[in-house]
Amino acid sequence: MIKVEVEKCNGCSLCTRVCPYGGIDMQDGLAVISELCNFCGACVQACRQQAIIMSLPTRDDIDTSAYRGVWVIAERGPNGVVKSTLELLGEGRRLANDLGVTLEAALLGDGVESDIRALIQHGADRVHVAEDPALAHYRTGPYTDVLTGILNDRKPEIVLISATPQGRDLGPRLAARIGAGLTADCTGLAIDKEQRLLQQTRPAFGGNLMATILCRQARPQMATVRPNVFKKADLDPSRTGEVNRVPIRLDERGVLTKIVEVIQHSDGETVNLVDAHIIVSGGRGLGKPENFSIVRALAEVLGAAVGASRATVDAGWIPAHHQVGQTGKTVQPKLYVACGISGAVQHLAGMGSSETIVAINKDPSAPIFEVATYGVVGDVMEVVPALTESLKRALS
Repeated sequence: MIKVEVEKCNGCSLCTRVCPYGGIDMQDGLAVISELCNFCGACVQACRQQAIIMSLPTRDDIDTSAYRGVWVIAERGPNGVVKSTLELLGEGRRLANDLGVTLEAALLGDGVESDIRALIQHGADRVHVAEDPALAHYRTGPYTDVLTGILNDRKPEIVLISATPQGRDLGPRLAARIGAGLTADCTGLAIDKEQRLLQQTRPAFGGNLMATILCRQARPQMATVRPNVFKKADLDPSRTGEVNRVPIRLDERGVLTKIVEVIQHSDGETVNLVDAHIIVSGGRGLGKPENFSIVRALAEVLGAAVGASRATVDAGWIPAHHQVGQTGKTVQPKLYVACGISGAVQHLAGMGSSETIVAINKDPSAPIFEVATYGVVGDVMEVVPALTESLKRALS
């Protein structure tokens, strides 16, 4: 429920500028909620007089049977829909089939026609599109406002969001705004068909156990999902789907943040860690930051990305965007080479699903050898340079 406390309203009309759906009118100098309101909450956040009050339904008031469909909140990058979104479409299709419902996607941006096609061709039955120049780049405020309105209007049963930096920012905002539960950083999803509940599995207690979480009363059931956990949905260029274009109106004057410049960070790496087919990672066994040069040399020969353990990142040996593990990036390469990494459970959570794992460590009892496909017991400062030279000769 949403209402305007007229004794507090001073007629500033700021609420009309921030409402993306045109759900507020000014009548006789006072704000009036119209039938176009879908409870996105943008006006509540913007009102400086605290004259607009919105209350969320209690658990007993929620009719869970009114919610249907599995949704994926799509994320766009410089080259279109990001890989983690396509992974969610693959897993979302499986969940939707189990529930007997449609798989839908919500897409925000500006000039997104190619992205709409990509979502449909990768499995979406319906794509809800909101386009505006103010949505060209992700910003928490407008994205939360627009998506809250869409979710309130369409009432999906399940909402999946990639646990990327953007998704980790957006997911909690959406859940708080609509009064839903949110399970963060999931690594497994399943359906309890009898109760129509999403079983959301994630690491707990530092990765020492896996917890399965249910949301029995609030809707939608929301989860952020770690990238590279599920396989990307197959591409079918012949697929067709429905497009629902959501009419919105955004005023830049009502957006608190402005994007002045987009700067792409680069430290000379040519291969993206998350998308890499081969990764060479270094750990504290390298001894000092300068010795990461042997990791980079091997990675260059293999055309690989450079990864790192949390210990080396915390020590300042290498930038944080190289970190692999529970608090870093989850990767799933065809080949993962661990150089001087002991194999703490937090690191294994980020790379344990790699197709082939080669471990190099002088400690024969290191935990990394328990998951390794091939293990080399030896000093990384001797083994890695020798391996690099051998590969240079072989590949030449």
